[in-house]
Amino acid sequence: MKIRRATMAVVTAGALVLTGCTSDAEPADDTAGNQPAGSGDSDGGASASEAPADPSGDDSAATPETTGKADLGEVVTVDDVVSFSAGSEQYNAYNGNMAGTNSTYNAVVNNQLFGGFWHWGTDGTVYPNEWFGSYEVVSEEPLTIEYTISDEAVWSDGVPVTANDYLLEWATTNPEKLGGAEALGFDPVSDSFGRYVPEGPEAEVDGKTFSVVYPEPYPDWELVVSTALPSHVVAEQSGLEPAELAQAILDGDGETVAGVADFWNTGWVFENYELPDAALVPSSGPYTLDGASWISGQSLTLVPNDSFYGPAPATHDLSFVFAAPETHVQALANGDINVIEPQATVDTIAQLEGLPDVAMQTGDSLTWEHLDYNFQEGSVFADDAGGLAAREAFALCVPRQQIVETLIQPINPDAQVMNLREVFPFQPHYDEVLSAAYDGRYDQVDIEGAKSKLAEAELDAPVDIRIGYSAPNQRRTEQVAAIKASCDEAGFNVIDAGDARFFETGGPLEAGDWEVALFAWAGSGQVASGQAIYSTGGGQNMGGYSNEIVDEAWNTLATSADPEVHREQVEIIERELWDTLYGLPIFAHPDVTGYDSTLQNVRTTAVQTGVSWNAEQWVRAQ
Repeated sequence: MKIRRATMAVVTAGALVLTGCTSDAEPADDTAGNQPAGSGDSDGGASASEAPADPSGDDSAATPETTGKADLGEVVTVDDVVSFSAGSEQYNAYNGNMAGTNSTYNAVVNNQLFGGFWHWGTDGTVYPNEWFGSYEVVSEEPLTIEYTISDEAVWSDGVPVTANDYLLEWATTNPEKLGGAEALGFDPVSDSFGRYVPEGPEAEVDGKTFSVVYPEPYPDWELVVSTALPSHVVAEQSGLEPAELAQAILDGDGETVAGVADFWNTGWVFENYELPDAALVPSSGPYTLDGASWISGQSLTLVPNDSFYGPAPATHDLSFVFAAPETHVQALANGDINVIEPQATVDTIAQLEGLPDVAMQTGDSLTWEHLDYNFQEGSVFADDAGGLAAREAFALCVPRQQIVETLIQPINPDAQVMNLREVFPFQPHYDEVLSAAYDGRYDQVDIEGAKSKLAEAELDAPVDIRIGYSAPNQRRTEQVAAIKASCDEAGFNVIDAGDARFFETGGPLEAGDWEVALFAWAGSGQVASGQAIYSTGGGQNMGGYSNEIVDEAWNTLATSADPEVHREQVEIIERELWDTLYGLPIFAHPDVTGYDSTLQNVRTTAVQTGVSWNAEQWVRAQ
């Protein structure tokens, strides 16, 4: 059958995206699902509010009938600039598929640089990009998918997009067939492709078709294969011919493949925040870095890819402004930024409502706030230190209800403390899973109970707790202040460790310089993306948590296509994460988008891509 659309809810196959910037989003998770933020409920994501009617007054351009990208017909690119900000964090990696680079502030740019087989709609629905190619289920047992790349699909340097690129995509997930992670040395945020497709794509060198075989069912299969990095650049920069690298992957020659890992890991990371050699960063999407303008600390402005074979971008220059969240509303009012996703606060909404020529959209979001413990050696929460008792003590003093009541309910009166990680309060089955997984023991602050548990942990009070997060971020600063006011009474010394480099490669999150990490995961309703966060050795398991029961449950869930099995295993996972205290979920983020009301096609979304998911379609009414 040809794939037309799927409501299977996973920017890399299986990953959440970290979010810690302007909007309520945070890091990103696996390959196709979380960037720091995620769900995992098999019923898909929540529906975001639809866009208002076209501000130009043309009713034919009103709310699209689909939650996917609108069909704009023949697009003539307008010579204009449209700007957006994902926060003050600068873009720093063309390769956003590594644990240290898989973040919203990289993804918003890279989404415009790469073409792929599908895109998410505003509600987590998966829509094929027919201009890029097609994919078809050719066998159910074993599940086999045949992919065909358009003959017109080329990189901006003129090299065709081929199966070679997807062979490398698979190889970089360190499959055992090529020797595994220790022998290969790639640093992927997700290993889903290599884990669930152990034999790799079946392809011919330089071919436009390839097949992928899953020996066991995998619920998020549609999300595993989408975009790919240019294998010819990796090969050439590593002293190989492109065909030579592709053939080595097909032959299982791990030694040759390992020779390209260094460039893949380091060659596309831009720590100096300046444009790289254009030859290293060809584009397969609507915009390109070739000819772009990067003003360090201020903005990165992309320009159209003249070799693009899909729908032309609506506006010539797409500018990503690096600006702190607290400046966004004023910047929108001044016209310095045209589209913003500010943190949803009462003041922010009131300000947006009071601005002339500004439109606003609101909706539910599959992004959720959480506190994670550091289990690594040297942390007071590690099992060889204060252990579970210390984690329980901290959980008993964190005022989660107060945080929701003071910071979230004024925006969304229906908001509640989020007590699950894989199902959202507004999704079906939340109450059912919650009743099976969690008894409410940490719902209310219990200072005396916290003191008792801290004594049981045999730690000398006051116990220093650094709460790390991406700063500046006013709402997180207020959360840390509320936690300090409460937990210091129990014997802790909470330290605000907000840092502008928190999510960057080598920054505090990656280095483990924290006892508690405060950020959000941004997801898209995928089923198995959380595996990378909670499994032993998972690419997004930032704190080093390890639990055999959780590992086994994820393996069972990720190898089944049965929604009942998914639900049963999620209950086991959630219960074990509470009993052993991986961390504390806090709330689901409300979504708010503000934008210049002369812009067309701005549409808020519940998924991790954020409002810039269709930025190539933004254009001012003519």
